[in-house]
Amino acid sequence: MRVALLSLTDAVAGEPQGLRGYLTIGGRSLARHQLGLALALGCTRIIVVTEGLTGEVIALQHAAEAGGARFHVIASGHALLPLVTAEDELFVLADGLLVMPDAALAKLEEGPCVLALPVETGVAAGFERIDINHAFAGMIRMPGRLVMGLGELPPEWNAHAALLRLAVQGRVPLRLLPSALLADGRWTLVRSEDEAHAIEPVWLRLHTASAHVRSPGEWIAGQTVHGAGPALLHAGTRPWVVAMGGVVALLLAVGSGWFGWRTPGFVLLAVAWVLARVATLMARIERQSLLETGRHAPTGVWFELAIDGAFVLLAIWRSELSQVAGVPFGIGWFPPLIFMLLLHFLPRVVPEGRWTWWLRDRFVAGLGFAVTSALLPFDFVLRAAVLGLIVWAMVITPPRGPSANADLTSRD
Repeated sequence: MRVALLSLTDAVAGEPQGLRGYLTIGGRSLARHQLGLALALGCTRIIVVTEGLTGEVIALQHAAEAGGARFHVIASGHALLPLVTAEDELFVLADGLLVMPDAALAKLEEGPCVLALPVETGVAAGFERIDINHAFAGMIRMPGRLVMGLGELPPEWNAHAALLRLAVQGRVPLRLLPSALLADGRWTLVRSEDEAHAIEPVWLRLHTASAHVRSPGEWIAGQTVHGAGPALLHAGTRPWVVAMGGVVALLLAVGSGWFGWRTPGFVLLAVAWVLARVATLMARIERQSLLETGRHAPTGVWFELAIDGAFVLLAIWRSELSQVAGVPFGIGWFPPLIFMLLLHFLPRVVPEGRWTWWLRDRFVAGLGFAVTSALLPFDFVLRAAVLGLIVWAMVITPPRGPSANADLTSRD
């Protein structure tokens, strides 16, 4: 069995009445972040060392039980003895530690270890010194048999300090972490409110970092999360609430188009897409932080297809061809439908680059439709855009090379 030991005992720097584990990052306590990591490690028993049963501890209990783990509260290290057997594995997380889950999981899954940092950078960041060369990085994976040594230590010993000593004496190997984890904020010890406020923007950026070049709408969504994300998360705003704002904007857009305000409708569709991206980023933050699944945010492929369908609908209503006598049915909806299908098809076939992300960006499409609707001959520009996209794809797509089976496919 895997067992996790968390702690809610160390006081916040400068505030003796506050506890480090209650400091919040992204609207959730540090203890809640650690609980998510413990559950991801497969721990089926969660033990918290604390002196009082508070609302936060009860919330941790509910989250642990929802994750399929048993939950225990103890007041001292000696109370750990009947809860850990010699066959168990114990994962110890230091009070106030905040790490990127992927970095911690990769190191801890390698086997029993005491995670360590170079002493100069580790001690400067607030971590405890182990020896002349190493500082304790705040996490231990140790065999349960070593926990039995707690019975030989005085009961007033801090449980985490005692377990670190037992792990070192029991020759649990040190596993050194690179200093880069501290430098970029992926591994940090939060000791005060000021440090929590300072690390939160870094934490958000780490979880929303992207490998591709952002399009304008993606950039706006990212900046919205970076700027308003902390306030939204601390207010308890979940991703699905933001996504519902996108749904409302979509409905308002269709309503605007129905009553003849097509240009504002296109702008509202752009806003709906950005709100959906914000909700997606917030859901990603919760998933990567091991806090929530984010499955309830209606921002998946069906919602994006609904936005595209609304673009086609508003473009049909905006078209002037339907007012021309004798025009066959379908002429008005054919160009906008082909245009939106091209926006889906071209990113799959043309070489990936900056412009492929622009083609996926419905914020750009919404503003383009709005400007065209307000200032330009709508039907002509839409048809020209369809033709332009096809020509552009032909120009940038490299010609296919000779067949690898030329001898088999040639004709006499």
